[in-house]
Amino acid sequence: MTQDLLQTAVLPGIRALETEMVALRHHIHAHPELAFEEFATSDLVAERLTAWGYEVHRGLGGTGVVGTLRVGQGSKRLGLRADMDALPIHEATGLPYASRHAGKMHACGHDGHTATLLAAARHLAQTRSFDGTLHLIFQPAEEGLGGGRKMVEDGLFKLFPCDAIFALHNMPGFPAGQFGFMPGSFMASSDTVIIKVRGKGGHGSAPHLSWDPVVASAHLILALQTVVSRNVDPRDMAVVTVGAIHAGDAPNVIPNEVELRLSVRAYRPEVRQQLRERITALAHAQAAALGAEAEVEYRWRYPALVNDPACTAIARQVVVDWLGEEALISNLQPLTGSEDFSFMLEACPGSYLIVGNGVGETHGTGGCMVHNPGYDFNDRILPVAASYWVQLTEHFLAANAAA
Repeated sequence: MTQDLLQTAVLPGIRALETEMVALRHHIHAHPELAFEEFATSDLVAERLTAWGYEVHRGLGGTGVVGTLRVGQGSKRLGLRADMDALPIHEATGLPYASRHAGKMHACGHDGHTATLLAAARHLAQTRSFDGTLHLIFQPAEEGLGGGRKMVEDGLFKLFPCDAIFALHNMPGFPAGQFGFMPGSFMASSDTVIIKVRGKGGHGSAPHLSWDPVVASAHLILALQTVVSRNVDPRDMAVVTVGAIHAGDAPNVIPNEVELRLSVRAYRPEVRQQLRERITALAHAQAAALGAEAEVEYRWRYPALVNDPACTAIARQVVVDWLGEEALISNLQPLTGSEDFSFMLEACPGSYLIVGNGVGETHGTGGCMVHNPGYDFNDRILPVAASYWVQLTEHFLAANAAA
């Protein structure tokens, strides 16, 4: 998005809040909290929402916060979600508002997501230019511990029914302020597999007296690569990555056990199940072929994120009507990362969108990829994203919108 479009995209009411909301984002960034520990952040969110006239509910998912604002007599119900947790990363940005807590950092932009939704919340409470019910959902523990699933299990959509729910995420590598939409499978499932290959240890000088689990594990690692190349339909996406190997401590000792840790991803549930079956079978067969045995712990984590086509079309059209096609990310492809907003989309129709965080920009290291010690949310997109939430709310909960 051009500088001119970035400026014109921001609603006047949001522009008036920009300085305050950037300061709020910096405060959250300086005080990061890990999954299910977002106590101060949820306090801050609840206090702001209460002051602006929202009905506030706390405790879903532990530290989750839901703010509700009802305007008019409209029957439609809209949910907007932001995540609040940080990552166990030591920050290396050198920014004046860098993390004050060693080993904790907002390295994915959840500070920006929270500040963005709060900016929109304040504007919407001031203008009340919609007709219906708005639920603002501030979620804990997106980073790996399934806070979205916990909120759903705690009754999120029973207590706060929604006709549709939306979430956004900043994305480095795309022009600042451009929006990206994709119906259907947009992000992959993510499962973790722990394989323990057990043999018979011994002295490295006498391997014939042992059943070497290291050699068996090496064969297994190579065999696992055939799951994607020879078992999964080439037209489907699948990833099997062996990210960690733990075995032994000395070069002259054959250990009793080797532990492999895998990350497994797919877009389709059928492929996800196929991966589990083939990985499990290969682990047992390869270990047995070399006199060892395998124990497989398959941890189902996040399902694939699948956007409802109708909701995605609505979300996209808001940008087109507001800013034109120029503000859209062209040729957007599905992402192989994962998001636990997928649990909410399994329970309620909706859509997950991205907004460009910048391409190689110096401000706030806007082009640096997430989950990196040098990353920072780009403050220039905060008012643009907040304006989008306002536009989407006023469109979805318009007075003449069909119920």
